[in-house]
Amino acid sequence: MDAQSRTQPVVVDAVAIQTLDLRALNPWMERPLTDLLIDSAGLELQYNWPRDADDPRELSECPEPRLWALRADAVHPWLPLVLERSGGSLIQHVAMVVPHDFSPSEGIRFDPQALEIWITHRFMLLDHLGKHLPQSQRGNLLQMAATIGYEVDAAFWTLLDQR
Repeated sequence: MDAQSRTQPVVVDAVAIQTLDLRALNPWMERPLTDLLIDSAGLELQYNWPRDADDPRELSECPEPRLWALRADAVHPWLPLVLERSGGSLIQHVAMVVPHDFSPSEGIRFDPQALEIWITHRFMLLDHLGKHLPQSQRGNLLQMAATIGYEVDAAFWTLLDQR
């Protein structure tokens, strides 16, 4: 994958969504994990899911794209670490996999317990995976959590290090 491809959004079309086809991610996910993490937070996802003009739902409220995102999250658990953060790809992904409410004035409000469970699980999984990499991903994990408005107590790492 060349540098230009890494800056282009990955478009997930309606057929891929309907068939749970993750091939749009292949150019990214076929790269070695260490390379992906070095180039962290660069993958922008765009969903091309048709909706009626009068459909009031946010994309994350549509079951079909949510199911695609859940599959992508399960097959590629490190996906949140490589999703672009400043433009909203990470927030959108988390909204696809974590229950939330949407308010036009306040934006996305994640269910606090659901977000805590997702973040805790993701941290445990990715921290364990990171032990097999040349560099810890804890800083990247903390940045990911901060992007979605979640703070992690430093004691969390102490607890994990005891295992």
